Amino acid sequence: MKHWPLTSDTSPCGPAAGGLLPAIGAIGAAGFADAALRGLNAGGLRAASWSVYQLRPGCAPVLHLSASLGVADRTGECFRAYHQGLYRRDCSFDAITPGRCGLLRMHADEAPNAAHREAIYRRHQVLERLSVAQRTEDDGLFAVNLYHHEHQGPFGDAEVAGFAALAPLLLAAVQRHVALQAPAAPADLRGALQARCPALTARELDVCERLLRGWSYDGIAADMGLSVATVKTYRARAFERLGLHFKSELFAAFMPAAAAH
Repeated sequence: MKHWPLTSDTSPCGPAAGGLLPAIGAIGAAGFADAALRGLNAGGLRAASWSVYQLRPGCAPVLHLSASLGVADRTGECFRAYHQGLYRRDCSFDAITPGRCGLLRMHADEAPNAAHREAIYRRHQVLERLSVAQRTEDDGLFAVNLYHHEHQGPFGDAEVAGFAALAPLLLAAVQRHVALQAPAAPADLRGALQARCPALTARELDVCERLLRGWSYDGIAADMGLSVATVKTYRARAFERLGLHFKSELFAAFMPAAAAH
């Protein structure tokens, strides 16, 4: 298995970057998964299938989208096997540091364990996976995975290089699409937070409200004119007052419909 950090200092160019245009144009639309996969193939990334899923501490994984091109679509079956328990032993993303993004390339023979390899890769003739993934500070995971099937052979050097170049934009496009599909946040989140814990300070309320509306720590810091470390300090103080430990618990408490998906 190969792992390398995701950087934003590479400007995507050429056919691979052009393959992102259909994905960007379909953000928020029902046909996003199919359009994005076709675009990636047109740009030279010959993936026969792809999937986007998310794990939060203490919660079962959520499949946000998937599609196949040129093969029977078995992505749903693969995810059901993963959801039934394989995710609990999935160490294939452990190389990515919490709070960071990274790129991974995994061959079927490198699957985390025999059950994972047989139920997902061998049964469905999947040969390799290319992933761009983000691990959160509380050890959650958001993963975008492209798959080569056995009839395609391994990913070529040009495909891997193209994927590495466009990965930051692909991740951003997918996360934006997923955010647009999420249930709308309640209008008065601040009031709900105050009702739950009147002791929350104004800054703590500011941070928690933005977290519930899907903001990243970097985005909150920029909006509030603070450092990321200071934002996380306010979050930690708020969570202590609220009796919470993880961001997933915050969502479960104030946005139960979103947490259930």
